[in-house]
Amino acid sequence: MNFLANLFNGANTTLSAEAAHDRLNGAQPPFLLDVRSQEEFAELRVQGAKLIPLGELPKRMGELPRERDIIVMCRSGARSGAAVGQLKAAGFTVYNLDGGITAWVRRGYAVLRGR
Repeated sequence: MNFLANLFNGANTTLSAEAAHDRLNGAQPPFLLDVRSQEEFAELRVQGAKLIPLGELPKRMGELPRERDIIVMCRSGARSGAAVGQLKAAGFTVYNLDGGITAWVRRGYAVLRGR
């Protein structure tokens, strides 16, 4: 378990890339939220992810579904950890993708590249 995940949101709300992939391909897939910058998202992203950069999250929470679990991702897990804290405080059921898109790519899972 990485230190930042524990610091920001606790071990019970962190998912490995493998667990996140399994849940996203399950019968009731969660909502996938990417909190990186527009530039990072344009270069590399997971299909189906919704981009809301971390700095815009407080004013854009209304765009998120309350009836679904949310997996939050960034590059390495730190920004998404901060987002998880904000979303939990607002009453959402959220999970941090441990290691972010970096861990996702390391596992060999599909990504979209380029604009």
